[in-house]
Amino acid sequence: MDLGAASSATQTHRVTLPAAAVADVRCRVFRARATESIAMSFAPLTHRVMVLVEVELADGSVGVGESWANYPSWAWRERIATIHEGIAPRMRGRHFPDPATAQRALLAELVPLGRQWGAPGPIHQAVSGVDMALWDLAARHRGVALAQLLTPHPRTELPAYGSSLGPTGVAEVAHRCAALGLTAVKVKVGFDADTDLANVRTARRILGDGVQVFADANQAWGPTEALRMVPALADLGVTWVEEPLAGDDPRALAELGRRTGMPLATGENLYGAAAFLPYLEAVEILQPDLGKVGGVTEYLDILAAAQAAGRTVNPHLYNGAVATAATVQAGAISPATRLIEWDVRANPLRQAADGLLTTHGTVRVPDRPGFGIDLDQDQLDAYEEQLP
Repeated sequence: MDLGAASSATQTHRVTLPAAAVADVRCRVFRARATESIAMSFAPLTHRVMVLVEVELADGSVGVGESWANYPSWAWRERIATIHEGIAPRMRGRHFPDPATAQRALLAELVPLGRQWGAPGPIHQAVSGVDMALWDLAARHRGVALAQLLTPHPRTELPAYGSSLGPTGVAEVAHRCAALGLTAVKVKVGFDADTDLANVRTARRILGDGVQVFADANQAWGPTEALRMVPALADLGVTWVEEPLAGDDPRALAELGRRTGMPLATGENLYGAAAFLPYLEAVEILQPDLGKVGGVTEYLDILAAAQAAGRTVNPHLYNGAVATAATVQAGAISPATRLIEWDVRANPLRQAADGLLTTHGTVRVPDRPGFGIDLDQDQLDAYEEQLP
């Protein structure tokens, strides 16, 4: 599929940036120690991290984006260097007519360096933050929310699912999801079969048959184990399974789906829209992360390709306030997005966006310019790293 041709279907008019050169690109890092256990099948998450990227133009206007840096624990240190030394010098003094032009220019220059470095992920994650900031700028320049910039009739609320149940404390978190009015949840699996199945049973017992239950293995299983676990999860009423296979090979995923009949999801660890093309026929649900994949620009290409292929796009979301608000805005522009992921564990770096979650299992799409939220610097001060 021609991603360039497909992407035009998602944009109803030309998006422009102010007619001013880039004056500066800044990076700010906020870290908060997790106050409850957050475990994935591959490693615990010890700190919440929010890497903010601010792009300032010569006219004084500023856009803010967020770059994903949850893993490894030192990722934020690399991100500072990549943004300050790799991206900022390539942007200062240049005028870009629109966010996509800037994003394509940065990727053209930095992806070859990332290839030699063996680090395509960090390059795309850093560019994601810049691209997000430029889309924030473009929407503010137009005086509308991002969703309104991208489509004339965005949705005002989106269904959400509770994320991050397990491997411990499942009952407590399930009760929390019920209190929040959530009608779908995702259980972390990939630890051991007994733990995984017991946790799904606990979630189902507490939440009842009216709540959808998903499972996320974070690429923990080989093909043989996946062929044992996926049918067992199906027997417990699991609706879809995320990243079941180590290596995330699209042909192996397609075979697993064919043999088990289970809808599969993946995409949080794919970089660039082109990387998603082999998965259009392999899985039912694509999960690009705006803070990793290349920003809003890349997300729009993935969305258009998915729409054309009849696939669902439920974006991955496990970030701070800015990425949360941007993801909600992006999710509002297409019915291909059926659910927004919502981490139900405490995250002080998401506080500015916490009010988007309603009491009836949805997230509200803010309608103020840009991403529609305001960061509270006083609240964030205690978590900011002092950078040189």
